[in-house]
Amino acid sequence: MSDSPAPRHEAPGPSDFSDPLTTREIKRAAIWISMAGAAIALWYLAQPFLLILGGLVFAAILDGGTRLLGRVLHIRRGWRLAIVTIAGFVFLLWTIYYAGATVAGQFEALRAVVVAQVARIMGWATSIGLVQPGDNQINEIGRQVMGSLGKLTSAVGTALGAISSLAMILVIGIFVAIEPRLYERGFAWMLPIDRRADFYQTSARMGRTLRLLMAGRLLGMAVEGVGTWLLLMIGGVPMAALLGLLTGLLAFLPNIGAIVSGALMVLVGFSAGFDKGIWSIVVYVVVQSVDGYLIVPMVAKRSVDLAPALVLGCQLLLGTLFGILGLALADPIVCMVKVLLEERSRPAEGA
Repeated sequence: MSDSPAPRHEAPGPSDFSDPLTTREIKRAAIWISMAGAAIALWYLAQPFLLILGGLVFAAILDGGTRLLGRVLHIRRGWRLAIVTIAGFVFLLWTIYYAGATVAGQFEALRAVVVAQVARIMGWATSIGLVQPGDNQINEIGRQVMGSLGKLTSAVGTALGAISSLAMILVIGIFVAIEPRLYERGFAWMLPIDRRADFYQTSARMGRTLRLLMAGRLLGMAVEGVGTWLLLMIGGVPMAALLGLLTGLLAFLPNIGAIVSGALMVLVGFSAGFDKGIWSIVVYVVVQSVDGYLIVPMVAKRSVDLAPALVLGCQLLLGTLFGILGLALADPIVCMVKVLLEERSRPAEGA
């Protein structure tokens, strides 16, 4: 053994957690690792999270209908919720039963019309010199456009194929709508006591905003679908019922849905003649004007006024990342984030 005296001041090593510097660095590393792990988990669990969010949106629709029914029918909330839920499912089954066979038979006809119209457009582009004859890009563009529109016309079949996801959304929505306070209190229990009052306030405003947003969305879908069907039928445009159904369904996706439904409407209209094509354009402008200048401002005044460019950007982003489910839920997600940010900024404004 060495006879030299031990040093009076020993510096802590890397395994000594009593050192403040080591403890601080470990905390930093843990935070970064946790954030990275959360990001990875969120990416892999995005679809289940979106299904849960879809269930919450459906719960907001049921809750809004229950509250609206309570204004004219003064019975217990459970009975009103049962009436709204059963009425919704009966209407859905009635629509599928009476309109399903007719609409399904028109999908292939719609696909053939769209393909023929796209071929005519490509031929016109070739005749005026926009593209060179025999260019391989013509066939490539045509295949891409026709393939995309083919996928669009089979959207109903794809939705029916995803029956398990739809059933999960419906089940979650019904359970949450039955006892919303139970889940709200359960989530608040995980928060510090001094933050629960703010959570309840934010949750109440989010719920009200989401109910108004979905009420406006359903009203817009009904107006656009029925209005398109009736006006196209009056003008003698073929497949008016199918175009009305697609327009109503796509109205759930603001901006993008209107563009896609309008393109289909115009293509089908011009396939039946020049006058039918002009009438289709007039119908599209009238229906979108009613929705854009009457329904949307009325809903935005009572809920959250969302910038169209912001909603469109989020639709493109979430649609690219998570598919049709992300595209459909982009509007509610932006709405909830905006409400959350506004509530979080209130203390800072009052300070």
